[in-house]
Formats: sequence, structure tokens, C-alpha cells
Amino acid sequence: MTDTGKLVLVVDDDPDARDFLITVLEDNGYATVSAKDGSEALVMLEQNPPDLVTLDITMPEKSGVAVYRKLKEDEQLQTIPVIIITGVSDDFERFISTRRQVPPPEGFIHKPLDPPLLMKMVNDLIG
Repeated sequence: MTDTGKLVLVVDDDPDARDFLITVLEDNGYATVSAKDGSEALVMLEQNPPDLVTLDITMPEKSGVAVYRKLKEDEQLQTIPVIIITGVSDDFERFISTRRQVPPPEGFIHKPLDPPLLMKMVNDLIG
């Protein structure tokens, strides 16, 4: 697999989910960095802005919603595409997509993760 030169920040508090996402992305030529919670993700976003973020919603230490809002309100970071990957219900997708303060996420995937769907979204957004 060729290296795309693109960096993806994987944010998930579940180490197994994080490892699975990293493996799928790296097997498809993407470089990855990861964060175990929202606070860590915000630090990483400031230090080394990625080309794309995959973001879990339900996490300790700043939820994915808080991270998403900060990302989309920050002039330096708001153009980074976000794919929300969550086990939360369809109601949440409607909720996050109707907030006036922030635009809807560029992608939304329900757990359990479908790797071909993830890679189609990632490739369409930054490939």
C-alpha cells in the first residue's frame, strides 16, 4: 500500500476501537496519531493539526461533542474534516447535524465500524 502523506488523528477512549481504526487507516497508507480522550485530542490538534479527525463521542475528559465544537469554532482548525464514529443512536446524528453554532460533521459512522465505508469516506475527504 502506498503512503498518502496524510495524517489522521484517531480519538477514542476504547483502546481496542482505537487500535482497529489505526490498523485500517495505516493498512490503507495513512499516517496516524491517536488520543484516548478529548483533552488529549485538543492538545494534539494544537501541536500538529492532522488532515482528518475520527472522533468518538462518548469519552471521559471532554466529550467528542466538546472537541468537535472547539475544532469547528477555531479558525486554524475548522477546515479539518471530522468523521464521527460512535455507538450512539441515530438521534445523535440528527442532533449534531442541526446545531446552529457548528456545521454538521463531514462524516458519520455507527459502531461496529465498517472498514470499507470508513475508507471510502476518508479517501473522498482527503485521499
